Amino acid sequence: VPLHQAFYNTRADKAGAVVHLHSCYSTALSLLPCDDITDWLPHLTPYGIMQLGKVRLIPYFIPGSSEIGRTIEGLAGKHAAVMLASHGPVISAKTLEAAVYAAEELEATAKLAYLTRSLEPNILSNEQVQEIVKQYNVEWD
Repeated sequence: VPLHQAFYNTRADKAGAVVHLHSCYSTALSLLPCDDITDWLPHLTPYGIMQLGKVRLIPYFIPGSSEIGRTIEGLAGKHAAVMLASHGPVISAKTLEAAVYAAEELEATAKLAYLTRSLEPNILSNEQVQEIVKQYNVEWD
């Protein structure tokens, strides 16, 4: 599948496993307006940042399209996870277990974001995010 292979091609030393889901809340959140496609998932908890880094929103392509893989390869391995708009997340990690845990964290954070969106939730400040990135050696830029 081109989208899986794109992660293996661009994150060879970091992608021992790639998982792709059609999760309810993350897909629902991908249907809503987004302020920053390069950092799609709101910074609501430290765990999403720690396990995922920045999650890039990829535009909609028909499922199975080679454009999905080309778009992911165009990111040059800078993201461990991407969200395919109107489709679902794709997450890479060193092990299958780590990829599954990260996928669960993505869906939990998306659920929180979706459920609290109209309530204007408090998000972590840039300073708090940077502290997490530094403390846990998170891929960020």
